[in-house]
Parts: sequence; structure tokens; C-alpha cells
Amino acid sequence: MNDMTPVQRDRLLEQSTRYRRSSFWIQVILLVALICVPLIPSFRLMDVAAKIMIYTVVVASYDLILGYTGLLSFAHAMFFGIGAYSIALLCYHSGNPQWYHLILATFASMVLSVVLALVLAFFSLRTKAIFFAMLSLALADFFHILGMTWSDLTLGEDGITFSLPGILNVKWSGWNVLGFDFGPRTMTYYFILIVSAGLFLCLLRFVRSPVGRVLKSIRDNEQRSTALGFRTFRYQIYSIVFGSSFSALGGILFAMWLRFVDPDSVLGVFTMVDYLLMVIIGGLGTMYGSIIGVAFFISTQAWLPDLLRGIAALMPDIEIVHRIAERWMAFLGLMFIVAIVVFPKGVVGTVREMIARRKTADAS
Repeated sequence: MNDMTPVQRDRLLEQSTRYRRSSFWIQVILLVALICVPLIPSFRLMDVAAKIMIYTVVVASYDLILGYTGLLSFAHAMFFGIGAYSIALLCYHSGNPQWYHLILATFASMVLSVVLALVLAFFSLRTKAIFFAMLSLALADFFHILGMTWSDLTLGEDGITFSLPGILNVKWSGWNVLGFDFGPRTMTYYFILIVSAGLFLCLLRFVRSPVGRVLKSIRDNEQRSTALGFRTFRYQIYSIVFGSSFSALGGILFAMWLRFVDPDSVLGVFTMVDYLLMVIIGGLGTMYGSIIGVAFFISTQAWLPDLLRGIAALMPDIEIVHRIAERWMAFLGLMFIVAIVVFPKGVVGTVREMIARRKTADAS
């Protein structure tokens, strides 16, 4: 123990207490809850849960670039769209999709994402940070326009409706186990659950690795990291390539769940605002904050309108309540403002800060 560095001691302590921490059991309970969601006869609940899992991977990969590396990118939605269109185009134009089409779509999206991420990094990282943001925005807007105008390939604004192979195909009859129907939609949900959990664990492993620690030091003080001998440019490229590739994988999962893609839903530049909100609400540089940010955003969008309409129905004579119910987006924006004011460093970041202050106070 005495021969270990502080980092090695912290890592050994973390490994020895891994299964006794409350955070571990919260993750287990969350996983069990997600497994049980299809057993509840509510497609809406399953739809919300599937989107939360998909966007958690996407937002966590964006947090890797923004929260852990300190780079503001507006091209994350572009990589998401590349993944979605990769599987949609292969399945649609093949006519009869097979399992190898999913593998080809994954490979194609990974190759294209890595190439574009490298181009974006090499052309912009050596300049000022604002140039990286502007170039990423221009590249994302170009792909959005390409998706809208290249109608021979992408069908333009009409979008692409496609089918999936095997047990994921809507024509598959499914299984009935103990009265529960395990059809193609349920099997797609469990496929997304397994892949999303695996991808999120990979992101956690990445940020806890030596590379992730260097990225944090670059974010906090790039000059000091350079003075310590780290090639910051190389590590920033690792972050951009890794995060962008995972966003493309999230796009594949999103397309598989909807079985439909169009330029506005998967390539829209304005969806970057949603990613930013999710990251900020959960907490920059926390990774677990992406789960909270996405769950808050997706759940609020899904159920807030119905909740407000239900409240308005109980108060038929109060006009202001009906006006608020009709303009639920404004109420949603107000909720975001309150969340940011109450949790200035995001939910996870603020909670961690409070715990650290309490430990310091107890120690003194």
C-alpha cells in the first residue's frame, strides 16, 4: 500500500467497496425496473423507457466531449443521424433485410463517423475553441441539408420507413410466456436494453481510464497538461472520435426502435439544444447525470401535456390554467430554468458538491 500512488490507492479502494456502495444498488434496481417495463401493458411506458436508454448513450457520449474534454461541438446530432440513416438505407434499399445488414450498418456508420470526426478535429482543434464549434455547426448543417435534398437516396422530407430482420420484424408472430406477449417490439426493446447498457458501461470505463483522467486535466488546465508532457491534441482526438462513434451507435438504436427516420428528427441542428439541456440538467462531466437529464427531459415531454390537460379539466372555470395547458412548452421551459437555478452544476454535480461539503465539515 505504501508503494502505491494516490491514484492507485483510490482505484483499489473503489474496487474493494464497489458492491457495497448505494450507487451500485441504485443501478441494479434501475436495471431490474427496465427489464420489467415490457411486462406492464403500456406501450407508451415502454416507448419512453426505450428512448431514455437510447438518448442516455447519446447524451453520455456528448458529455464525454463537452463535460470531460471541454469542447463545444454542434455536430453530435450529425453523427446520430449518420447511424440512423446507415441502418435505414441498408434495410430499405435491400428490400429483404437480413441480420448481416445490421452488422454492415454498424460498420459503415463507425467508419464514416471516425473519418468525419478526424477531419473535424484536424481542421479545427489547432485553432481557437470557437472555431471548433463553428466548424462543427457548419458540418452538421451541411448533412441536414444533404438529407433534405438528396431525395433519390434519403427520400427527402418524407423520410424512410423500413423493416428489420428475424424476430425484430413486425411480421414475426412472437412468443407467449405465462400470459405475457413477447413480440417483435418487445424483443427490440430488450435488444436496445442490452446494447445501451453495454455502451454506457464502455463510456464509464473510458472516463475512468488513464485517458479519461488526462481529458479531465486538459479540460481544467490545458497548459499544465502540456507542461506535464501530455500531447493534448492527441487526447482530444480520442475524445471526439470515441464520443462521435457512440452517438452513431445511438442513432442506429433509435432508428431500430422507430423503424423510421427523417432529416429533422435525426439530423436536425436544433436537436443539439436538447442534448445541451440534458447534459446541463444532469451535470457536466458526471456521466451518470446523463441518465437523470434524459429521464427528466423525455418523461416531461411525454407526460407533461396530459398532466396539464388533466389539471385543466379539474378547473373548468379558471381560464389561466387552460391557457397554461395549451402552452405546455412554455411551462416546460420554466421547469428547465428552475432546475438549472436549483442545481447550478446539474443534479449529480450539485449533489456531489453537497456531499463533499458535508464530509469536509464533519472532518473539521
